[in-house]
Amino acid sequence: MPAAPDFPPAPDRAPLKRALISVSDKTGLIEAARALADLGVELVSTGGTRKAIADAGLTVKDISELTGFPEMMDGRVKTLHPVVHGGLLGVRDAPEHAKAMAEHAIGGIDLVYVNLYPFESTVASGADFATAVENIDIGGPAMIRSAAKNHGYVCVCTDIADLQEVLADAQANGGATGLALRKSLAARAYARTAAYDAAISAWFAEALGEDWPKRKAFAGELVQTMRYGENPHQAAAFYRFPNPRTGVATAKLWQGKALSYNNINDTDAAFELIAEFDPRDGPACAIIKHANPCGVATGGSVLEAYERALACDPVSAFGGIIAFNRKLDARTTEEILKLLTEVVIAPGVDEDALALFAKKKNVRLLTTDGLPDPLAKGLTFKSVAGGFLVQGRDDARMTPADLKVVTKRAPTETEVRDMLFAFTIAKHVKSNAIVYARAGQTLGVGAGQMNRKDSARIAALRAADFGLDLTGSACASEAFFPFPDGLIQAADAGCTAVIQPGGSIGDAKVIEAADERGMAMVFTGVRVFRH
Repeated sequence: MPAAPDFPPAPDRAPLKRALISVSDKTGLIEAARALADLGVELVSTGGTRKAIADAGLTVKDISELTGFPEMMDGRVKTLHPVVHGGLLGVRDAPEHAKAMAEHAIGGIDLVYVNLYPFESTVASGADFATAVENIDIGGPAMIRSAAKNHGYVCVCTDIADLQEVLADAQANGGATGLALRKSLAARAYARTAAYDAAISAWFAEALGEDWPKRKAFAGELVQTMRYGENPHQAAAFYRFPNPRTGVATAKLWQGKALSYNNINDTDAAFELIAEFDPRDGPACAIIKHANPCGVATGGSVLEAYERALACDPVSAFGGIIAFNRKLDARTTEEILKLLTEVVIAPGVDEDALALFAKKKNVRLLTTDGLPDPLAKGLTFKSVAGGFLVQGRDDARMTPADLKVVTKRAPTETEVRDMLFAFTIAKHVKSNAIVYARAGQTLGVGAGQMNRKDSARIAALRAADFGLDLTGSACASEAFFPFPDGLIQAADAGCTAVIQPGGSIGDAKVIEAADERGMAMVFTGVRVFRH
């Protein structure tokens, strides 16, 4: 491990004399370059950036005038040179560094503004392998890291907001920047290059078909800090992945307070569930409380879907999250606003509905450009002590062809529809999960119990509490019944058809119990645990 040299302390204020600018995103470039020139800062640049600055009538030096070498190899080699990195890394007040800079005619570079080749957006656009590789920036990250390391004297900016912050500081302090700002910029810069490298490594692993590479990195951009996390004593923040999937991370907040940690968690659960229902097949509504559905339904209209979902458990719906798979209209909004609701999310909202929401400022209204793709590939992860678990998204989806009839009585077409609906909901209920449903409506949901019999019993009790008859309903279990007791509980409640994964050593006894009660039962062969 290299020992720390005995350098003089960095100055509180460091003058800006020379800036090196090389950007792919030229938003705000000319205004910033002009502001730097007004401060008397010498501008040095590369390729298209230099041309843009020069075309604006500003004096700018080409990087090759510093290095004595032209850009070469299709621009791959232009800033990887001792004159550049010596100018960035040289500790101005260290005698040996100053001597080396003088001997080799290396001038200091006091500001670097680089925003990197657009690798992430190139990959997101579906570019081929060779194009993606060509958009891996090498010189940019190298300069950023050099400048960040020497933050005692050098400002490093990776986006226009950083540069505007530097300009404001320098303009207020005679062309010099403060050490606290330079340190902050350095920290941001290393986070940016880390995120960039994480995107490259993830793409490379995917391109090579390596599901589980030796090292796995994730990076996100801060969206908001929060008052607190799951509980008031926990700090929290929300980060968004580059090019995120449609969902909470891309939603527009029309009104209401900033979303809390629990709001985002529950809204994500609601919107992921409602995305299971293709809007082309009709309206659907999901009402979520503590990440569990307390009511889900389809309907002939958005309003009917909401009313049927609410009927499943109007008590738990109080203070919940409501999600729709279609644009929200005024008539439905009138009904929603009769209930205390934390968040409403939908793919759209009409003008009349917006006006109604505006009268209830505390209701958070979110819209997105569409629905998440329930079949999209991707990863989910959660932290554990000392590490994290990673898995593929649960994209399981059952069709009638996937079902194996295991009882003497086969289900009717209606029962098959009800079972598939119930199993779709069960996929989004915390385990152990039991869902009763009929005609596109949940009738009772039993979530998160330590045994399946209790989940079946609780779901039936909820249905009874709200006057919902389970006679002729379908029952879905997200994992197998290890014993007949849970199935018997469902049968006693009035259920006539059961859908479950199967695969228990007790399957034969469970099937026997179903046959004794004239029930139809199918196995999916797919478990959909949710913890």
